[in-house]
Amino acid sequence: MPPPSHPIRSELLDLLRERDTLTATEAAKQLGHSSGLCSFHLRQLARYGYVEPVDTPGRARPWRLVRPQEGPDLGLLARELEDEGYQRWLQQKHTASEEWATDEAFSSVLYLEPEELGEVGAQIRALLARYATREPTPAARPVAAVARLFPLLPVEEKTPWPSES
Repeated sequence: MPPPSHPIRSELLDLLRERDTLTATEAAKQLGHSSGLCSFHLRQLARYGYVEPVDTPGRARPWRLVRPQEGPDLGLLARELEDEGYQRWLQQKHTASEEWATDEAFSSVLYLEPEELGEVGAQIRALLARYATREPTPAARPVAAVARLFPLLPVEEKTPWPSES
């Protein structure tokens, strides 16, 4: 699946992360593009499984993000959007209200056995799922949660990966 590398598609995905649903007309007003252009890019995002139309009565055609369990593996696109979003946050966090002017960025080196890697990942996913699936509230804002668990490979090419004993 090709990632939606077009800047308008990235803008649309960002906007949909902030809102539950969005029409092409609403996106056009918010982003400063034509509704036809937004509609085209929303259809392209739907073609590759990133968004889906919402069944509603009437002529309005709202779109929403495809839930992660239903949609594609976002892979590289997700990493790029995470990095882009974090850089944007660092540049603009001084403009946030006092209650939101912080973040919880951290990292750790863990010593895990192969089966523990999967267990830790499952525990993190279960914790995050409680918040990812709840309904939005007036006080809630979209917050990126990024976790990457992977074996750290030796830095030197000549150093072999430790063999199983």
